[in-house]
Amino acid sequence: MWLPFLGLLFGLALGLLTNIQIPSVYENYLSIAVLAALDTLFGGIRAQLQHVYDDKVFVSGFFFNILLAAGLAFLGVYLGIDLYLAAIFAFGVRLFQNIAIIRRILLNRLDEKRHKKNKTSIE
Repeated sequence: MWLPFLGLLFGLALGLLTNIQIPSVYENYLSIAVLAALDTLFGGIRAQLQHVYDDKVFVSGFFFNILLAAGLAFLGVYLGIDLYLAAIFAFGVRLFQNIAIIRRILLNRLDEKRHKKNKTSIE
């Protein structure tokens, strides 16, 4: 469960504490890779909340999604079309779906805790 959070914190700290400049040629690749990584991160959080989290699935999915997204962006540049937009759309939709599922799970758990608390206080 803590692997996604540790990776996020490490990445944020590395990004904020260093002055790494990315050439503008790689901006499309980086943006799509970050979106794919965020999709995988929130997918891992959702899987943990649903009690189906697996480290192997998370790590392999993380690298596969980033490579797939970068590959689509590269293929699009090679073909002369903005193919990276399709990957941005797909990962964006999945990202918002994962966030919505996480929100519902957390709200249901909060409601269950309130219900249990009210039930014990009545007795």
